[in-house]
Amino acid sequence: MSLISFTREYRLAYQRWPPLGAPSRVTGVEWRKKMAETYKGTAYCVKCKEKLDFEGVISTSDAGRRTAKGVCPVCGTKISTFLKKA
Repeated sequence: MSLISFTREYRLAYQRWPPLGAPSRVTGVEWRKKMAETYKGTAYCVKCKEKLDFEGVISTSDAGRRTAKGVCPVCGTKISTFLKKA
C-alpha cells in the first residue's frame, strides 16, 4: 500500500466523526452550561403591546450585552430583552 492511498483511506474513514448512530455523550459541565443558557422572565411584545412571560435562550449581542431571545406565547413573533449585568 502506497502512502498516497493510505492517507486517502484514512481521510475518508475519519471524514465523518462521530460516526452515524454513535450515542452522544453529554458531560456534567456541558449539561450545566446548556441549562444555564435558558431564561424565564418577562419581555415586551411589540405586536401584542403588553408584557408577557416567556422562555428564551441567553445570547450575547454584537455590542457585548447579554440578551434573552424567545417567541411570544400569544402571537408567535420573536421577542427579546436585555439582561442585567451579573
